[in-house]
Amino acid sequence: MPNIKSAKKRVKIIETKTAQNRVAKKAYKEAVKAFEAAVAENSKDKDELYTKAVSLVDKAWSKGVLAKNTASRKKASLAKLLNK
Repeated sequence: MPNIKSAKKRVKIIETKTAQNRVAKKAYKEAVKAFEAAVAENSKDKDELYTKAVSLVDKAWSKGVLAKNTASRKKASLAKLLNK
């Protein structure tokens, strides 16, 4: 545990940021899983789920949870699944 006041503050900030990152990461992962399940079942709402998943991947990228190329790769794989 840090002794310096600024280091203690950084620990609190890091905990907050980690929690926010977890929320963003979980949101896009759940959306991707829902889309993949819809594709497997050949559901009618797969287009809607695709848009939501891509949007959440973009949000995760803009918040710094995902790297730019990782987000692009994930979106490309989702598009490939949609167009099968």
